[in-house]
Amino acid sequence: MDLYRFIPGTAPLLVSMPHLGTHVPPPIAARMTNAALTVPDTDWNLDRLYDFLGEIGAASIQATHSRYVIDLNRAPDGQALYPGASNTELCPTTQFDNSPIYQPGQSPSGYEVQARRRTYWNPYHQRLAAELAAIKAKHGYALLFDAHSIKSVVPRFFEGRLPDLNLGTGGGSSAASGLAARLIEAAGEAEGYSSVLNGRFKGGYITRQYGRPAERVHAVQLELAEITYMDEDPPFEFLEARAAKLRPHLRALLTAMLEWGREFAVTN
Repeated sequence: MDLYRFIPGTAPLLVSMPHLGTHVPPPIAARMTNAALTVPDTDWNLDRLYDFLGEIGAASIQATHSRYVIDLNRAPDGQALYPGASNTELCPTTQFDNSPIYQPGQSPSGYEVQARRRTYWNPYHQRLAAELAAIKAKHGYALLFDAHSIKSVVPRFFEGRLPDLNLGTGGGSSAASGLAARLIEAAGEAEGYSSVLNGRFKGGYITRQYGRPAERVHAVQLELAEITYMDEDPPFEFLEARAAKLRPHLRALLTAMLEWGREFAVTN
C-alpha cells in the first residue's frame, strides 16, 4: 500500500491530512487490542469533507496509514507538543480515552519506533517539504493548511465541548498575523459555528515546523469538532447533511487564504 496519496494542484496551497489514514500493517495489528483495531482516533472522512479542493486548485497530501502506526504530526524526536498537558507519542501507546493500544508487553520498543519513523514518517515529510518548495519556487510563496478533526468532547485533552472551528498558527509563529486575522474573521462569519484562534489546539508539528513566514511559507492548522460533519460514535458515519452545511464555510476559509496570498504576493 502507498504510504500517502498526493493530488497535485495549480494554486499556491497545499492541504495536508496526516491523520486521515486507517491502515495498520498486519504485524502491528496482531499486537493491538480489539478496541484499538477500530482506530477510533482517526480524522475520519476529511477527504470527503474537503471534496472541493480540486475546484480551488489546491494540492493535497493524505496519509493512508493510521496514526497508531506513527503520528505524522509529532516531532521525530518525540518531543511533546504541549508541555505540561497530556500528549500522545510519536508511536502512540494509548487511545484518546487512555485505554491501551497494545496488548500487554506488545508496545513498540525504541528501536521499532525509529524503524517506523524511517519507513512511514520520513517519506510523508519529505514529500510535504518538496511540494512546499515547489510551490514557493513557482509562486514566490507557499500556503499550507493542515486539516484535522477530533471528537467534540475528549476530557483527556480539554474541558467541556470543543469549539467547532479551531484555527492554530503556533501561537502566531507559523503564519503572518494578517493571514491569521483574515481566517478568524472568515470563521466568525460561519453562522451557527463557534470558532477560536490559537486556543487549545495551536497547531501541531507540521504547522510549527513548516510555517516560516520570514521565508514566505505560511502554515495554518484547522482542528474541526467532528460533530459538525459526522457521527462521533462507531461506526463513525459520515453525515452528508451536516457536511453540506459545513463545507461552504471550509471553502470560504481556504478561499480567504488564497485571496490573502494573492495580496501578499503583490505587496511583498
